[in-house]
Amino acid sequence: MTTTTALAPHAPPHPAGLRTWGDDEDESLLVCQAVLDVTHDVKTFTFASPDGHLFHFEPGQFITLRLDVDGTEVLRSYTVSSPPTRPHALSITVKRKPGGVVSPWLHDTVRPGTALRVQPPLGVFSTSRHPSAKYLFLSAGSGITPLMSMTRTLADLGRDADVVFVHSARTPADIIFRRELEALVALHPWLRVEHVVASTGDEPGWSGLVGKLDGALLTAAVPDCADREVFVCGPPPYMDAARTALLAAGLPAARYHQETFSFERLDLEDATGTAVEGSLDAEAVERVADASADLGGGADAPAEAEEGFAVQFTRSGCAIRCGRDETILQAAFRAGLTPPSSCSEGVCGTCKTTLVDGEVDMQHQGGIRPREVTMGKVLLCCSKPLTDVSVEA
Repeated sequence: MTTTTALAPHAPPHPAGLRTWGDDEDESLLVCQAVLDVTHDVKTFTFASPDGHLFHFEPGQFITLRLDVDGTEVLRSYTVSSPPTRPHALSITVKRKPGGVVSPWLHDTVRPGTALRVQPPLGVFSTSRHPSAKYLFLSAGSGITPLMSMTRTLADLGRDADVVFVHSARTPADIIFRRELEALVALHPWLRVEHVVASTGDEPGWSGLVGKLDGALLTAAVPDCADREVFVCGPPPYMDAARTALLAAGLPAARYHQETFSFERLDLEDATGTAVEGSLDAEAVERVADASADLGGGADAPAEAEEGFAVQFTRSGCAIRCGRDETILQAAFRAGLTPPSSCSEGVCGTCKTTLVDGEVDMQHQGGIRPREVTMGKVLLCCSKPLTDVSVEA
C-alpha cells in the first residue's frame, strides 16, 4: 500500500528556514498590514517584512522610523506594542498629538500597503532582562505601550507571574488597550489591572480610581509594591513621582526600572527653565542640546575644548574642537552644527554614525547593538573622544 502526501500549494515555510528581520541590515522596508483605531486619538499600525522575515526583539524595545514628512527627513522612535511571541508581525501604537510633526502624518498617511524605512529594535527596558515572580507595571498615557508588550508576552508564554498593572489616563475614554486589558484579566488570574483617571469625563458610572499617582494612592492600590520588580513609563513628572513614592515605600533602587527616554512626549527644560513639550523637532533639539552643553561647561566650554580633541566630520568637511568631558554631540551643537539626534541619552540611536578614525569612550543606554559597535558605529550623544577623531557625518 502506498500513501502519497502532497503539500498545500501555498504552505508556509518552516520557521527554521526563515531569516530574522534586522539581523543583517541597519535599516530596511516594512509594509503596513493593518491600521486599528484603539481610542479616539490612538491608532495601532501593524507591519510585516516584505521578504517574509520574522521579528525578534525583547518586550519593551523600540524601533526607529525614517520618514519623509512633507519633503523633510525625520527620524522618530516608537516602542513596539506587539509581543515578540507573535514573530510574523510588528506593531506600534501612536497617539495623535495636535500640532505635532510625525504622529499626525502617521495617522493621516499610513494605510495598509504603505512602506516605511525602519531601523531594527533597540533598548534595555525589558522584563526579559529582569525575570521575577512579582511585577508592578506603572504607565501613563502612551507610556503604556512597552508594558503592554510585556503583558502580552507573559500571557502568550503561559507565565504565572503575579502582575499588577496600574495605568493613568485623563479620562476613561483615553485609556489605551482598555478592552484588551479587561479580556486579559478575565483570562489570566495572575493579572490585576487598576486604572487611574484624572476625570470621569463622559462616564459618570466609572468605578475605578480617580486622582493622580502618589504615594498614598500607590500603597493603597498595591500594598506590596516594595516587594515587586517595577517597570515605569510615562511623562518625566509622572516617572519622578512614581520613583519617589516607591523608594519611600521601601522598594530597593535596583528593582526600579524606567524608560529614560519618552518617545511620544518629552517634557524638558532648557537653560532658562522654559518647558519644551512634545516630540522634539530640530529646533527644540538644538535648544536642549545647547542647554546641555551650557550646563556642562558654560562660558568655560570653549577653553575646555581647546584642551580637548579635534573632531572631523567627513561628509560635511566641518572640523570642531571637543572638550575632554563633553560628548561629540554637545560639541557639535556648541559649534552651530545640527547632526541628527533626539534623546541625547544613548537610547534612541538617532545620532548613530561611523567612527572613521580615532577612539571614543561611549557610555550608551541600549541605543546601539553589539554588532554595530563591532562595525565601528558610535552614538554621538554619548561618545567622548579619547583622541582626535573622524566621524562620518
